[in-house]
Amino acid sequence: MAVPFKERIGVALVRDVGAHLARSWSGFPLRRFVRQALDGLDELELKARVEHVADALAVCLPRRFTAAAAALEGSLAPRRKDDDLSALVTTEDGLAGWAVWPLTDFIARYGLAHPARSLRALHALTQRNTAEYAVRPFLIEHRDRTMQTLAGWVDDPSPHVRRLVSEGTRPRLPWGVQLKHLVADPSPCLPLLERLQDDPSAYVRRSVANHLNDVSKDHPGVVIAWLERHLVSCSGPRRAMLRHAARTLVKRGDKRALRAFGVGASLRGHAGLEIRPRRVMVGGELRLEVSLESTSARPQQLVVDYIVHHVRADGTTRGKTWKGWKLRLDAGAREVLQKAHSLRPVTTRRDYPGRHNVELLVNGDVQATASFELRR
Repeated sequence: MAVPFKERIGVALVRDVGAHLARSWSGFPLRRFVRQALDGLDELELKARVEHVADALAVCLPRRFTAAAAALEGSLAPRRKDDDLSALVTTEDGLAGWAVWPLTDFIARYGLAHPARSLRALHALTQRNTAEYAVRPFLIEHRDRTMQTLAGWVDDPSPHVRRLVSEGTRPRLPWGVQLKHLVADPSPCLPLLERLQDDPSAYVRRSVANHLNDVSKDHPGVVIAWLERHLVSCSGPRRAMLRHAARTLVKRGDKRALRAFGVGASLRGHAGLEIRPRRVMVGGELRLEVSLESTSARPQQLVVDYIVHHVRADGTTRGKTWKGWKLRLDAGAREVLQKAHSLRPVTTRRDYPGRHNVELLVNGDVQATASFELRR
C-alpha cells in the first residue's frame, strides 16, 4: 500500500532537517526544534504539517532574517544540473526533496518584508525541490520586483529555476494561492512563456503547457491565438507541448483550437453511436461502439471524443468530456471504434441514478447521441 503523502512530513524528515541545520549553523537548538516540530504533527494533514514544521523553524532559526536564510541555504544538498526529480533526496550531504518544502514555506511566510533576500533564497531552494508555492505571496505583495526577478531567471542554467518562472506564475496552480491579477490578465507572463516553450528540458516545457492550459480556462482566445501563431512549422517537442496546453480547449471541442491542429473541419460522412448495456448499475461498465463512414474523396484527420451528461444529486446534469480516438479516415472508408467506459466510484465525482445522455463529438461537432439508465 502506498504511503500517504502527509507521512513524508514525519519524524525522519524533521530529524534530517534539524541535523543539517545544526551542521549549517552551530547555534541551532536541535533538540528544541525536533521536540517542537513533532509536537502534534501526527494529527495534521499534509499542508498543515508543512506549516507546523515551518513554525518550528521560525522559533529556532536566527531572529535576523538574512541570517536565517543563510542557515537554510547552508543546509542544502549540492546543486544538480539535471532535472531528474528522483535524485532530489536528502543525503548526508544536505537536504533535498520533501525536506525542502517546510524551508520554502518559512521563506514565504516570514520573508515577505525582505523580498530581495527571500527571492535569492528561493532560487537556491527550488533547485532542491520546488518553490512554486512559496514564490506566489511575493507575486502578490511585490509584483513588479518579483516579475523582474523571474524574467532574469528565464536563462538560468538550472531547469528547476527556469521551471519556477512558469510554474510559480500559473494563475490557477493546484494547491497554490490563486493569483487573481494573472487570472484577470495573463499578459505579463506571456513573454516569459514564449521564451520557455522550446526549453531543452521536457520538465520545463510541461510546466509551460500547464500554464497555458490554466490561461485557456479564462481567456481561450489568448491560447487559441498562441496556437495559431506557434504551431506553424514548429518542432516535434513544441507541438507536443502545445497539444498538452490545448487539452481543455480540445476537450471542449473548440473549433479554432482543433483547426490549429489540422482537425477542425467537420466530418464529411456519417457517424453513429451505440451503448451497451442500456441499463447499468453504479460501479459497472459500458461498451461504446462508434461507427464512422466517409463520403469524402480525400482522407480526413479526426478527433473523436464523447460527452457524458452525468446526473447530479438535484436531478440536473453536468457534461464531462472524455477522450476517445484520434485517427485518419481514408476516402470512402468505414471504421468501427470500441471503448470501455467505467462507472466505478471515484473521489472526484459521484454518480447518481437516472438517465444519462451521451453525445459523440467528431472534430468538435455533435454527430450522434445515445443514452443509458444508471441504477443502484
